[in-house]
Amino acid sequence: MKGFPTTLVERADQVAVIAGDRQLTYAELDARASRLAHALANRGAEAGGRVGTVLPNRVEVVEALAASAKVGAANLALNWHLKSDELAWIIEDSGVAVLVADAAVRAEVETANRPAGVPVLWVDDDYEEVLAAAPATPLPYVWPTSWPVLYTAGTSGRPKGVVHGGMAAPEIMETAQDGLAAMWGYTAEDVHLAAGPLYHAGPAGYANTTLYVGGTVVVMESWGAEDFLRLVDAHQVTTTFVTPAHLIRLLELPAETWDRYDLSSLRHVLHAGAPCPVTVKQRIIEALPRAEVWELYGMSEGGATRVSAEEWLARPGTVGLPWPGVEVRICDPDSREELPTGTDGIIWVKPAYGRFEYHNDQAKTDEAWSDDRFTVGDIGHLDADGYLFLTDRQSDLIIRAGVNLYPREVEDVLYRHPAVVDCAVFGIPDERDGEHPMAVVETRSAVEPEELSTWCRERVDGYKVPVRIELVDELPRDPNGKVLKRRLREAAWASAGRRI
Repeated sequence: MKGFPTTLVERADQVAVIAGDRQLTYAELDARASRLAHALANRGAEAGGRVGTVLPNRVEVVEALAASAKVGAANLALNWHLKSDELAWIIEDSGVAVLVADAAVRAEVETANRPAGVPVLWVDDDYEEVLAAAPATPLPYVWPTSWPVLYTAGTSGRPKGVVHGGMAAPEIMETAQDGLAAMWGYTAEDVHLAAGPLYHAGPAGYANTTLYVGGTVVVMESWGAEDFLRLVDAHQVTTTFVTPAHLIRLLELPAETWDRYDLSSLRHVLHAGAPCPVTVKQRIIEALPRAEVWELYGMSEGGATRVSAEEWLARPGTVGLPWPGVEVRICDPDSREELPTGTDGIIWVKPAYGRFEYHNDQAKTDEAWSDDRFTVGDIGHLDADGYLFLTDRQSDLIIRAGVNLYPREVEDVLYRHPAVVDCAVFGIPDERDGEHPMAVVETRSAVEPEELSTWCRERVDGYKVPVRIELVDELPRDPNGKVLKRRLREAAWASAGRRI
C-alpha cells in the first residue's frame, strides 16, 4: 500500500496533522495508530468490516482513519451533529463493528447505539489509557476489502449510503488517489487547511489526499472566517477545500481584517458543495489574486467537472469540463435521449472508476443508473465547447401553472442585491397554479421585502418573482455551511396545512 508507509520512510519527522495546540508527526501518528488498531481489533474490528467515528474535527479523526487502515477495515465518519434516531439508523444500516466517539456526544450516541450494541471507545474519557495499555507492536497498512459507506442527505428524509464498490481493489484505489493528487497538483510540500467537517466527503477527501502524498493537514476545529485567515497565516497554508458558504463569510470580513494576515502562501483554493453565486465567485477571485481558485462539480456518488478561475471568467457560471476519464451527457428527463447543445436536461455522468451503489437499496441504485452512467437529478446544459452549466436540481424545480421555474435563477438575482448575504428560493403550494416561488433571505443591512421584490421584477420574468419574501438574520445550514432548503420548504408547506 502506498501513502502512509512511503511517507513514514521519507517524512517520519514531518508534521502530519495539526489541530488546535496538538500536532503529530507521521512517525507519532503511525505509532498511535498501531496502538489504536490493536484496541479496535480487541473490540471487534476486523479486515473487511467497518469502523465508525462520531467525532468533531480533532486529531483523533485522523488517528482513527489510520488505525482502520491498519486493521484492514473501512472507515466510516458519522455526522456527530445527528440526533439519536437518525444516528441509530446509520449505525444499523452501515453495519459498523466498533465506534470511536467523542464523550461530548455520549448521550446521543448511547441512545442511538442501544439497539445495535456496538462497542464504543470514548475519546476524552479513557482513550489515552486505552492506547497506553494496547500493544505497541507496529502494524502495516492494508487496503480494506470492503469500502466505506458515504452517507449523503436524501431528498426523502433518510440519508443515502453510497458505496463505491468498483474502487475497492487496491490497484484501482491507488490509481484514483494518484490521479486526484496529480490533477490538483498536491505534493508532500503542501500544507492543507481542512475548513469543513471531516465527516463530509469533500473536506475529508482532500485532507486524506494531502496525507497520502505526505503533506501536512491543519484541522479547523470549528469554522470562523477570521480563524481561517489566521490559520493560513500561522501555518503558511498552501491548499484548502471550502464551500460557497465559507466564501460568503470570508467576504463579509472588513478589508482591515484581511489586511492583518499574510495569505501569500495560499496557492490553491478549491470550492464545491453547492452552486456558487456569480457575484461571490467574482469577488473571491479578486480577493485572492495569488491563489488558483478552482471549482468542482461533484457529489458523494462521484466527481464530474472542474473549472479554473481563468476558464470561469471567460464563461461566468460554468462548472467546467469533465475530469480526466469522465464523460458528461445531457438527456431528456423522460426519454433519456441526448439533447442538443444549449438545451437544459438531466445531467448524466459516466465515472472514471466503476459503479457505485446505494447501500441496501437496489431500487434506488437501479433508478440512478442507465447503462454506465448515473444521475442525481441535477439539471444543466453544455455549451458548444463542452462546458457544463448547472441550472438547478430536479427536486428543487418549481412548476407554476405548468411552466418550469428554476429557483437558482432567482437566487442569482437576489445575490446581486447589496443587502443580501444569502438566500433560498423554493416552491410553496397554490390552489390554482400548483406552486408559487417563495424566498427566504439572509441580509447584511436593512431592506424591505418590497424592495427585493421590485429588484427581482426588474430582472426576471414576472412569474418567477417570489410571491412571498421572508427576511431572516441567519439561514439554517448544515455544519458544512450548505443551506437546509428542505427544512425551509417543509416549514412553509406545514404553515399552509400541506405536506411535501
